[in-house]
Amino acid sequence: MVLFGREHVERYQASDGEEGHDWLKGTTVLLLTTTGRRTGKSRTTPLIYRTDGPDFVVVASNGGAPDSPSWYKNLTTHPEVGVQVKGDRFTARARTASEAEKERLWPRMAAVWPDYDEYQAKTDRPIPVVILQRTA
Repeated sequence: MVLFGREHVERYQASDGEEGHDWLKGTTVLLLTTTGRRTGKSRTTPLIYRTDGPDFVVVASNGGAPDSPSWYKNLTTHPEVGVQVKGDRFTARARTASEAEKERLWPRMAAVWPDYDEYQAKTDRPIPVVILQRTA
């Protein structure tokens, strides 16, 4: 069974990632919880990730849509986020990768999810790479 959206979040949380961490085509997924920039409400999104040393890396692709995903807009306003990787729940500070960091990290992310290259090709906006640095 392939999990998506709310069900993915619920099953991941309930099973400490036993369901939902390992996803499609050999990818791994974390849960990112952001604070709504307008509502102040918590929103949790499952995202493909890779590690970079002690940090976690995600891509704000939105499937190549013209606009960034809501979770990315939220963290640009409220960079303190919640992260769950399997049973490990922690807070982190989210930031957009610099151009040099993106140049290094993008190929690693596209290697695990080649669709990222297709998404970038179909949109005029530069797709952000986000670095999640554990704070607690």
